[in-house]
Amino acid sequence: MAGEVIRARGAQLAWSAVRRAEVLRARLPGRAGATRRPRLCAPVFRIVTPDRAGAPLALTVDDGPDPRWTPMLLDVLAAHRVPATFFVVGARVTRHPELVRRVADAGHAIGNHTMTHPQPFAALPRSEIRREISGTQEAVRAAAGRAPTLFRAPAGGWSWTVLTTAREHGLTPVDWSIDPKDWREPGVRHVTRVLTSARPGDVMLCHDGGGDRSATVAAVDAALGALLRRGYRFTAL
Repeated sequence: MAGEVIRARGAQLAWSAVRRAEVLRARLPGRAGATRRPRLCAPVFRIVTPDRAGAPLALTVDDGPDPRWTPMLLDVLAAHRVPATFFVVGARVTRHPELVRRVADAGHAIGNHTMTHPQPFAALPRSEIRREISGTQEAVRAAAGRAPTLFRAPAGGWSWTVLTTAREHGLTPVDWSIDPKDWREPGVRHVTRVLTSARPGDVMLCHDGGGDRSATVAAVDAALGALLRRGYRFTAL
């Protein structure tokens, strides 16, 4: 198992490096101002449209639902009229199905973020990866009436096995291009600064579970206001 963990950590670091390179590449000027398409087909980590100026932003929220922070974040999104995509943890969905229904009823998308958020995810046997994914599919279906169509691996723990298993469940793997690492609780100013660095097409990451998310809620409120004033649009994935 130790060897699998080392290989999984190495694959995760490699994917992170590729993602950063692709994000930089996508931001280079293309022909006629078009957004450059990423060389990799999966996971999705940017929204690609023919016209860079027309690409919306996507705010994604991981690790909930949480009875304290999810409602607060939903109120912020409602105030700004911004749709988001919530990647939920199945075990928390089972404990708080009413929150998942509230997310769905508010018009936000719901994605699969595994049943128990194990790390490193890519080190798990395929059978456990399947259980983590399928269990969350069923939990969300029971709570919201329909299963997710999107999947995000915990901490970006991608591998060929993870990607193919997600696709076996009819799920599109989704990554991100803007990460303020709010789970480290770096403070409102830092999270706001990173989120407001987003450009058209970026997939933004934040969290509503796993710790004190008061700074995240405040930073999302400030960042959405700033980005909307710049004329940016938002979309759920």
